[in-house]
Amino acid sequence: MKILVTGFDPFGGEKVNPALEAVKSLPSEIHGAEVHWVAIPTVFYQSAEVLEAEINRYHPDAVLCIGQAGGRASLTPERVAINQDDARIPDNQGNQPIDTPIRQEGQAAYFSTLPIKAMVQAIKEEGLPATVSNTAGTFVCNHLMYQALYLADKKFPNMRAGFMHIPYMTEQVVNKPNTASMNLTDIVRGIEAAIGAIVDYKDKDIKLVGGTTH
Repeated sequence: MKILVTGFDPFGGEKVNPALEAVKSLPSEIHGAEVHWVAIPTVFYQSAEVLEAEINRYHPDAVLCIGQAGGRASLTPERVAINQDDARIPDNQGNQPIDTPIRQEGQAAYFSTLPIKAMVQAIKEEGLPATVSNTAGTFVCNHLMYQALYLADKKFPNMRAGFMHIPYMTEQVVNKPNTASMNLTDIVRGIEAAIGAIVDYKDKDIKLVGGTTH
């Protein structure tokens, strides 16, 4: 089994992106599966072009995209990606699409095909906070998740795909009082646990409460 893991480059004025730093630190094998990582530009559409090229080159069985969610305190596998770009800030090339469909012919939304509940449980078993997230936002993270699932739907039917957001690294919040963070070692451990669950739960997810009231 082959797993492709992606990590974005820094954006929004940050000097580092914990997603990229974490995926670079992953082992090459997890639960017997081969793990390969690739850096992704925080740029609408170009991010998907890089992803598709790497999928064509590597032929993974599953894709796990990783992104920074500054302010979140948990590692959060995403449940759904919506067919909408609505950028609060420009991407790294100055693009700022507003109320723009990602794929005109695509579905309104795609649900993750990764075992998100099992991923949450595996991360918690490592002693780290994890929750299911029901919004990937409307920036490049949601864009890439949607594109990954669109590609799985239209071009790579045997490939599973999904996204997980991670908190700031500790050093990013030195001048951000009262902002949640996690050290890089724990972020990497959490991603490893999530990948282990992807390997172990190939056919179906486990049934655990993961919903919210608001």
